[in-house]
Amino acid sequence: MAGLCFSDGYVFFTDSAFFGGCALLRCSPIFRCLFSVFRGAVQVIGVPRILWSRFMSTQYTAENTSHMIHVDVDGTGMDLHYNAIGEGSQTLIMMHGSGPGASGWANFNRNITPFVDAGYRVLLLDSPGWSKSSPVVCSGSRSDLNASALLAFMDKLDIAKAHLVGNSMGGHSVVAFALRYPERVGKLVLMGGGTGGPSQFVPMPTEGIKLIQKLYREPTIENLKAMMQIFVFDTSHLTEELFQARLDNMLRNREHLENFVKSAELNPKQFPDFGHRLHEIQAETLVVWGRDDRFVPMDIGLRLIRGIPNAQLHIFNQCGHWVQWEHADTFNRMTLDFLAH
Repeated sequence: MAGLCFSDGYVFFTDSAFFGGCALLRCSPIFRCLFSVFRGAVQVIGVPRILWSRFMSTQYTAENTSHMIHVDVDGTGMDLHYNAIGEGSQTLIMMHGSGPGASGWANFNRNITPFVDAGYRVLLLDSPGWSKSSPVVCSGSRSDLNASALLAFMDKLDIAKAHLVGNSMGGHSVVAFALRYPERVGKLVLMGGGTGGPSQFVPMPTEGIKLIQKLYREPTIENLKAMMQIFVFDTSHLTEELFQARLDNMLRNREHLENFVKSAELNPKQFPDFGHRLHEIQAETLVVWGRDDRFVPMDIGLRLIRGIPNAQLHIFNQCGHWVQWEHADTFNRMTLDFLAH
């Protein structure tokens, strides 16, 4: 046995100490305890951090970090899916956007390892109506529904307070949560979202939102490609394999697609404008935006830092709606520094 990795009761036996796995076994709590001692010993004897990080990162997959819980959300029982990585004393919860086929893992898989290495417990929550979480038709505020789901999620896992990261719809959702439950929030990170309301410079709805709506109504590979072509700035990484994987994920649960369309018909303003209440948010807030965002215009980010008293804004050039994916390394370093200081 040349190497091993450990998470959530699983052990990976590897062909070389730091580069990939060939077997997966379930281990006992006793073994997990022994592994914790082993991990501490490795750190004490001075294995370089980058090698240890590479060694440990082989464990993280969507499958072996997957969990389901049943919660009560405003009187309705729901199943919520999430990915859990790390065992740090501070919890970081990441919430995804509203695109068809979106999930916590799809949004944030490039951001996990640096935060776990820095000592955070990372939780990627799938909102109701996405991925493996329960289907829902929302006739009211989607932002507030997701905030209620987040509260139930934190209560179920006995999380008193967490740092919150939200992308697009996830940004709207964590702002709604911060307004309702300020005592449960550490710091906020908002990317491409945080409040509804119109842009002062770009016709609404934006071209990106129109393409999302069309994709929900007609989930075809052609419509998916049309949306993704303006979703990110650099489209060279958009392969046929990526398109097909995203389409498969979308079509895996057509009920989610149909419910999104029904919800929009019942209430076209799913994401209310919190602009008049942003001054109530006292949490330290990092707002991150892509200059070339064609889904949620950059001036929405300016509204956020105008309203939130203790906020700062970082704008990425040559970047679309997915900062945490398009500029992952810089985003990770910047966010870690923001959380630590």
